[in-house]
Amino acid sequence: MPIEMPKGLPFSVDTWSPSSKTKKRHHFLTHAHRDHSSGIAAHFSFPIYSTDLTISLLLQQFPKLDDSLFVRIEVGQSIVVDDPDGSFVVTAFDANHCPGAVMFLFEGNFGNILHTGDCRLSPECLRNLPEKYLGKKGGKPKCPLDFVFLDCTFGKFSRMMPSKHAAIRQVINCIWKHPEAAVVYLTCDLLGQEEILAAVSRTFGSKIYVDKEANSECFNALTLLVPEILSQDPSSRFHLFDGFPKLYERAKAKLVQAQANSKPEPLIIRPSAQWYACEDEGSSDERRTKLRMNESIRDQFGVWHVCYSMHSSRDELEWALQLLAPKWVISTTPSCVAMELDYVKKHCFTARLSPNDPLWKLLDIISDETVDCSPALEKPSQSSSDSQLQPVKILTSQKEHFNPSPPRKRPLITLFGRARLGIQECPRLEQKKISKIDKDEPSQAVDKKLEQEFSCQEEKICKVTWTEPVVNSLPVEVNEIRNEGHAEKQTEVQKCKNQSTVGPRKIFNENFRKLYRSMNVPVPQPLPSLKRLLNSTKRVKREYKF
Repeated sequence: MPIEMPKGLPFSVDTWSPSSKTKKRHHFLTHAHRDHSSGIAAHFSFPIYSTDLTISLLLQQFPKLDDSLFVRIEVGQSIVVDDPDGSFVVTAFDANHCPGAVMFLFEGNFGNILHTGDCRLSPECLRNLPEKYLGKKGGKPKCPLDFVFLDCTFGKFSRMMPSKHAAIRQVINCIWKHPEAAVVYLTCDLLGQEEILAAVSRTFGSKIYVDKEANSECFNALTLLVPEILSQDPSSRFHLFDGFPKLYERAKAKLVQAQANSKPEPLIIRPSAQWYACEDEGSSDERRTKLRMNESIRDQFGVWHVCYSMHSSRDELEWALQLLAPKWVISTTPSCVAMELDYVKKHCFTARLSPNDPLWKLLDIISDETVDCSPALEKPSQSSSDSQLQPVKILTSQKEHFNPSPPRKRPLITLFGRARLGIQECPRLEQKKISKIDKDEPSQAVDKKLEQEFSCQEEKICKVTWTEPVVNSLPVEVNEIRNEGHAEKQTEVQKCKNQSTVGPRKIFNENFRKLYRSMNVPVPQPLPSLKRLLNSTKRVKREYKF
């Protein structure tokens, strides 16, 4: 499933959920595959930008959707989208995936973003992008992309895949080599494989039989794309064969049936990269044969495989990233695979961000009032190229529309929480800031109010498991409020002494007692067993004196 777009963007791409419906004002659909349109019938919202062919295919799958929901954008076309936070430009480019599939290039205050959707990044595909985003002769582009949301379906498959045209030739050559096969079953029921059916029909001058009842969705799509190749005559030599489910069981049944009827063995061809990249079935010899991608291969079940891929391999992704040289790469599907690419390891993980980098606003990490940079961030300098980038300005209207969740509040830390255990990654002891209290308000009411506030914070204390105590010095600030007819006076306890051992005398010192008194909480007392031990020690000392 595609990922949700970050909070700082006013649009979503291929995601249809309650969150995207309510928090995004513009919606984009890259292509008509089911995994990218899942949930659109329940969480659609105007406007939805897509190509005319994708919209037609989608309306076949979801008849309840209305055509008025969509805004059409074709390959090579740019549209200016009006938005309360500033207009932005979106341009569609061919994704080399399936009919109607496009990549979207977004240019606006949020930066320059390329969302590939599902794609097969070929040289022809990338050559259509603006020249300012493409590097020449190994150099960096004039205007590098800030973010690329990349299809990494085969990001772990390192071997070079044949092009789509080369794979189609392998399918045709496989059919030529088996003239005795009376029936040829083609597992091409996925949108994007109709090119194979069209090429076979043209080469052999025969139409393809598609069972309208058993494959209604595929039949309707082919009727829209290549109606001239369809046949309803079961005696045709070429038949459409379902790729799933239980392909190998059904293929073996076809072979056994032909052998039982003393008929020539049928030819079953599966053009897909799935068998090469993901399936580990078969013997060691069969796994070695998968290395050959320039010819069709027969497996143990009698199915002939051809490596036909609508997604980029790892080498193609690396080549495309070297050409585009983006600042950040995010994997759309599957998640986190982009972090394993060599380009990302070399150029993204080691990159040092300036405080005004658009990444912070894109991810909605910091607010407009405060900028808190980690030690890994570098300060902006005049010589840095990043200093020329303007930070994204998120207006109040955008925040109200998105209704983003407030910053996560860390739980209150007490001596009986993580601070006592001394966990190194625990948050600091939060200061209880008490606002100015009206002088006319009785002291009992003030005490009651403080007690209620503290009890509410006590409920938020998180549970932690025991680890080896590590004693750290925790800076503690205490505000004492005096309401005895004098002006308010605040004092601070700046530090506590380092504790080498855990004991009642060193922990419950005077500073901590003042802290607990200021928060109107009873001072913690030692355990009864420790009390008895202390009393016995005192008695021994007294006896010794006498």
